[in-house]
Amino acid sequence: MNTPSSENRPPFLPFALPEIGEEEIAEVVDALRSGWVTTGPKTRRFEQDFSAFLGDPGLHAIAVNSATAGLHLALEAVGVGPGDEVITTTHTFTASAEVARYLGADVKLVDIDPATLCIDPAAIEAAITPRTKCIVPVHFGGLAADMTAILAIAQKHGLKVVEDAAHALPSTHAGRLIGTLDSDATVFSFYANKTITTGEGGMLVTRDAALAQRAKVMRLHGINRDAFDRFTAKVPSWYYEIVAPGFKYNLTDIASALGIHQLQRAHAFQRQRAALAAHYNELLADLPLILPPQPAPGELHSWHLYVVRLADGACLHRDAFIEALFEAGIGCSVHYIPLHQQPYWRERYQLQAEDFPHSQRAFERTATLPLYTRMTLEDVERVALAVRRALCVG
Repeated sequence: MNTPSSENRPPFLPFALPEIGEEEIAEVVDALRSGWVTTGPKTRRFEQDFSAFLGDPGLHAIAVNSATAGLHLALEAVGVGPGDEVITTTHTFTASAEVARYLGADVKLVDIDPATLCIDPAAIEAAITPRTKCIVPVHFGGLAADMTAILAIAQKHGLKVVEDAAHALPSTHAGRLIGTLDSDATVFSFYANKTITTGEGGMLVTRDAALAQRAKVMRLHGINRDAFDRFTAKVPSWYYEIVAPGFKYNLTDIASALGIHQLQRAHAFQRQRAALAAHYNELLADLPLILPPQPAPGELHSWHLYVVRLADGACLHRDAFIEALFEAGIGCSVHYIPLHQQPYWRERYQLQAEDFPHSQRAFERTATLPLYTRMTLEDVERVALAVRRALCVG
């Protein structure tokens, strides 16, 4: 078989790329020229804009340097500590679970709904014990978890709920944007491959004023006064007190400058991602694949990820499928290697793959195709052709 030379191959199509415009660049330059590059006026503006974006005047938004930091702050603020248990899904990145261990709590991992790949509410309820303190549902790929059922379970058992919404901006459940539901807190990610980006960063949102105040204090070393206010005061305001052993989780103004304009484009980005996903759906419909679950009518799916699963009729296994796509110049990934497969979680809690049959089966068959706003419909067609050839179809 003749292999095309590297000179004749099309350029490599990466798994993800951010879309940064001139407005973001100008705002970052303005931050650099202002002399205020750490947490300051642009971060405050980004927080205010984020609350306005969600459309709920009762929400507090706290900018942090990662979604992991936001989850840690939220669990600390709702009182998770030694002796407690936190329930989350095995089918996620380790950050969803590790933050409970930071606080000395134990983690109960549960399986997913095989149709949605989101955490299974029935599995949550079955895992509740007298030690359970909090549920951390994960919205997978941009599709919201069944928050109606999860919040009902939490209310029934007197549990806290902190949503891991790293994939879910802007997504909706029951016609409401994620971040505006009745959870204790919701945490978003602005990592480089997310639906909007600040490079690194995240946002904790909550209606609970006391939770918000605790998160703000713990975000910056447990200091009882905001550093921005102290350093911009017109009278001597040098005094502060350390009221708790806090963390270093603040977001810089350089990052927030990016976020201000990324947020303004969030709905346009979602529409572009949805159009690309729809084109994938059309081109891949006849292949031995399980395509991503669709949102219910009237709901928003952020389309952070386009995750396919090899069906029983596929001519090759998942690893060979990914290798074939890379050979064709197509970057892809796997979401996720479940936590029950990871040495730390497996060994600490003596986990077995058979305890999580739906997550395990998804993992063995899952590949995530490129999906980002800088892609064109022609890029989608190129990926689809490579998928078709890898699956020995056409």
